[in-house]
Amino acid sequence: MRRAGGKASRCASRRHAARRTRDDTPTASAVAWECDCSICYMRHNTHLIVPEASFRLLSGEQQVAEYRFGTQTARHQFCRVCGVCAFYRPRSNPDGVAVTLWCVRPGTLKSVEIRKFAGRASWERAYAETGIAAQTKAAAD
Repeated sequence: MRRAGGKASRCASRRHAARRTRDDTPTASAVAWECDCSICYMRHNTHLIVPEASFRLLSGEQQVAEYRFGTQTARHQFCRVCGVCAFYRPRSNPDGVAVTLWCVRPGTLKSVEIRKFAGRASWERAYAETGIAAQTKAAAD
């Protein structure tokens, strides 16, 4: 938390985003994606993709800023206070939210399988070959 003008301002990534299951029990396993496109590579981004309905920002919504580039489809969101990108709306799954793996509360996931997404070589080919688009469909069941 940072003080601005004598008032405490809550950091959007302090509590970060949480992946929630319907009964709030730990998920047995999850798939996380390690992308090497230009922005993900620089951020060393590894993320879980969840349906919009399964995502809940716990606090700090007013501190979230957005950055778009290229196709303008992905909505890269980060905390205005600390700069952490705890989640964003990915180009691959515009109906979902990509939650940065390292921002998920400890104990929420029992195991994580990390898959590669070769976005740098050919984003379109990686999208077609990995089945990443199904992540929000399968998780919604």
